[in-house]
Amino acid sequence: MQKRTSKPYSLRIENGDLVAIQRTRFGAGLKLRPKFLVPYKVTKVNSKDRYEVVKVGQHEGPNSTTTSADLMKHFNA
Repeated sequence: MQKRTSKPYSLRIENGDLVAIQRTRFGAGLKLRPKFLVPYKVTKVNSKDRYEVVKVGQHEGPNSTTTSADLMKHFNA
């Protein structure tokens, strides 16, 4: 339990970092799709481990969104 709850606190994300966000909507035909949408750039750090991100490049996913730290990981290009 402690390891699962410590992940968002140990993840250090700042403005300008490239991140991958976890796909949260699954439906018909999405079973074989990648679990993460990449890359996104962090534009603003909000309170309570929330981040505003914008899409970098042309790929599937929203152009801009707000997500929480537990649904993100660093993207290494």
